[in-house]
Amino acid sequence: MRVGEQSTDPIDQVLGEVPVPAPLTPEDVRLAVRAVVVHTAEEWPTGPLCRNDGASYPCRLHRWGRRVLETHGLNERQIEALIRHGNPFVHVPFPFTATGPSRQQAARVVPPRVRPTAAGRPVTPPVTAPRWPRAS
Repeated sequence: MRVGEQSTDPIDQVLGEVPVPAPLTPEDVRLAVRAVVVHTAEEWPTGPLCRNDGASYPCRLHRWGRRVLETHGLNERQIEALIRHGNPFVHVPFPFTATGPSRQQAARVVPPRVRPTAAGRPVTPPVTAPRWPRAS
């Protein structure tokens, strides 16, 4: 479906477009990534259909996800790369900048705690399993 074309899907005609939230949150961006990756095109003899719900491609959620990601600052090439990557849980920085994480986000990164050994080489602390209370 091209920009400006009216969808022929009955669901689209009844419900219309999913609105893009005015102030985007990190959760909106995460959901948009999942929407464009999960609701991607699958070729059928009748034409491309949404792989997830069988609606004509692009379905409502895929279109919403693209609009959110475009509002967030990603371009068409970056969105297509997310889709090709195929991981619906891939992290997109918030706030997004084309050259990498913003200074605010870089300042929030906390390095893992490391303690030196007797030989002077750093060793990461061991991961311990949680202690669950015993059932009596």
